[in-house]
Amino acid sequence: MKNEYTNQTKQHTFEELALTAAKRVDIVKIQMVKDKSLLYKYRAISCPNDGYQLMRQFLGDVDREYLIVLCLNTKNEPTNINCCHIGSINSSIAHPREIFKTAILSNSARIMVGHTHPSGNPEPSEADLVMTARLTEAGELLGIDVLDHLILGDDDFISLKTGGYM
Repeated sequence: MKNEYTNQTKQHTFEELALTAAKRVDIVKIQMVKDKSLLYKYRAISCPNDGYQLMRQFLGDVDREYLIVLCLNTKNEPTNINCCHIGSINSSIAHPREIFKTAILSNSARIMVGHTHPSGNPEPSEADLVMTARLTEAGELLGIDVLDHLILGDDDFISLKTGGYM
């Protein structure tokens, strides 16, 4: 049975409402919870290497793909970092809504996205490039710039921005 929505407004009496199948709607409050913090030696992100250093400090050594979002204010100062998805040993599928959720909740002006390649090779895959294009497009709609997308290998990284992919 298809639900139909019309623009007609009808006033129902209490008796009519009591006879219908009522639906309880939850009232919710959304808030971020600070898990812990880490000390970042620079005040702001001024280049891809700054973002890489903070992401590497946050992640340490991992054995599968981690997708993280670094939220930044208007001065490119990091406000928070969040692991929004953990994938398998060779893939991570995340939707833009999960990636932008923390940025929206923290009123971020821009984000820097990073993910690991457990193989150690930071070369972007076709899926990485498609995801970056989707994120950039979603960010434009939301008014949150995607500053860069970093792919972290064993001892180095690739910036999709400086690599000309964005």
